[in-house]
This record gives sequence, structure tokens and C-alpha cells, in this order.
Amino acid sequence: MEITRPTIMEINTNNFKYNISEIKKKLAPNVEIMPVIKANGYGTHLNMRLDLINDFNIVAVANVDEAVFLRELGFKKEIFVLNQPYKDELNKIVKYDISIGLSSDEFLEELNKLNQKVTVHLELETGMGRTGIRIDHLEEFIAKINSNINIEGAYTHLSSADNDPEYTKEQVDTFTKGINIIEGLNINLKYKHVNASNGILYSKESDFNLVRPGIIMYGYPSSDDTFDHIDLKPVAKLKSKITFLKTVKEDTSISYGRTYITTKETKVATIPIGYADGFRRELSNKGYVFINGHKANIIGRVCMDSFMADVSEIPDVKVGDEVIIWDNINITLEELAKECNTINYEILSTVSERVPRVFIDKEE
Repeated sequence: MEITRPTIMEINTNNFKYNISEIKKKLAPNVEIMPVIKANGYGTHLNMRLDLINDFNIVAVANVDEAVFLRELGFKKEIFVLNQPYKDELNKIVKYDISIGLSSDEFLEELNKLNQKVTVHLELETGMGRTGIRIDHLEEFIAKINSNINIEGAYTHLSSADNDPEYTKEQVDTFTKGINIIEGLNINLKYKHVNASNGILYSKESDFNLVRPGIIMYGYPSSDDTFDHIDLKPVAKLKSKITFLKTVKEDTSISYGRTYITTKETKVATIPIGYADGFRRELSNKGYVFINGHKANIIGRVCMDSFMADVSEIPDVKVGDEVIIWDNINITLEELAKECNTINYEILSTVSERVPRVFIDKEE
């Protein structure tokens, strides 16, 4: 489909490949990558590029519908659902040959009733305090598993890999204890995985034989000092264009609620991206964008489909000029996230589906 909307997210596939190669440098040769491509590849739509994800033997998503989407797209290799599904999704799991996380007795009961082959990874509770099988309950839990259930892997989540090495070691030791229990029951585990982005960078001893890179795969930091540990290239840029220009007098109110009143004659640009596109309302009257190499402050409240910016100081500004929302140079995702009191994960993954993604393949 031809892209005609002035607002786009530009995705650099070469940068994605570069980040994968840098992650591989951090791993031992026997450690495999399971890319986390949930939430439509953290909002990038790279999960839809089969030419890229076919390089991996197994990929991770967050829920069953994301896995079904990949199957219907044509992905033939293994798909693992990180979060334990709901019982009503069992038919989809079987129909689309989806591997799932397993951690509760109630869901295990539903699986046992199926009488059909299902592949699971046992999720162990090691200190995340979210979901998982307690180690002191693990042997009892496994004893309840019917022969139709194939235990292919075991995994856990590290809560503080970037800032608490002692607690992380405790989690890894607990996981290792769980692995020993499982393998002591003559269960051959194909996959053992603990490390996500922070674990890969800060807890090398817990790579086991599979890792789950997320945000760093897309080129963004998972913690404050990520770039001290790995070289990454951000894959995404969010851009728009000026669609309307006007000059208003002093004492003119801009946007809803009259939260901004001009103090002088002001040239105002309207930019067609708003909070329905994932451009945060928190940026009202405090955010900024770049136009023709100049900073332009956002004035007035961000609307559902647009916002306004003061372009009075930008020479020769005109309708059609490119507007940089974030580009990793003039404005980084992290700077924008800080303005919105959130994290880069949220800003990236919540860009609306109505914003077209445009893939480019070039070195930067």
C-alpha cells in the first residue's frame, strides 16, 4: 500500500541486523538467541519481517494471539509464549503448534484434560515475585504432568540484573537448583533461559543456552549505562510534516483549555500526530520537536490527532517541512521518555498502529 500520511515511523533493518551481531559477540558459541518480538516488535513491526526473524530457530511473544499472527504470516519455526495463557486459548495453542510457559496448578489441570501434545517451558519463581513455580513445589508439580505434555525448557525472569548483582546471583542459584531437580527426574531440557537484555549485559554467568534480548535488539538502552557495555544502533525514527501554518497576534489562545496564551506575535505550525498516534499528552506545553535543524517548542495541549509548535524563530519555515519527533540524534527516545515520566520501552511500543512503518535498508 502506498504511504501517503505525513507521519511515519522509519525502521532501519540494517541497524537491527547490526544489533543482533553485537549481541552475539557477548555470548558463548553454544548460546542461542530467542528474540523477543512481542507488541509487534516493541512497536517497530520488525516481527512482520520474516526475512529477518527466519534467522532464528525460536522466537518469543507475549500472548497466544501474537503467536497466531506470526503463524498466519507464515513463520514456521518455534514460537514461545512467555506468559502463561488462559484456558480458553488451548485450542489455538494446539491448532497453531505454539509452545507456552507453564507455572500454575490450575492451568496444568486444563492442559492434562486436553489429551493432545503440547510443548511447555516451566517457569520457575526465583525472586521476581510475579509468576512461576516455587522450587519447593517443583517436584510435586512435575509429578502431576501428563505424558501428552512435552517439557522442552525451563526459564525464569531476573528482576534486577542491572543494579543488584547479589540478588541476581541468588536468583540464578535458585534457578540452577530448579534445573537440577528437573534433570534429576530424567527430563532432558532443550532450552534453559534466564537472561533478557539486562542479564545479557550484566550477568554473563546466567546465559545458560538461550537468551531473550528485547529492547537492546532494537538499539535502545535497557539501563543508564547500557552503551558502556555494548554498541547499539537505534532502529526507529518518528517523523511528521508541517501541514498548516499561521501567524497569530499576542494574547491568542492555542489548543484546548486555553493553557497557552501567546505573549507576542507568533508563527504556529500544526503537526498531524497526536495522542491517538502515541504522541504523549504529557508533552503539552513542555515538549519540543526539531524542524530544519531548529528546536520548536510544543505550545498548547496535544490533541488526539495533532499538536502545535512555535516556529517563529525558524527561517523560511513552510508547509511540508519535515518534523523530527525523535531521531536518536536531535531528540532521543530516552529524553522524550524522561519528559513523560516513563521509560523508552513505553514510548516505543505505544506508537499507534495507525502510524505507517516504513522500512529502510541502509547504513547509518
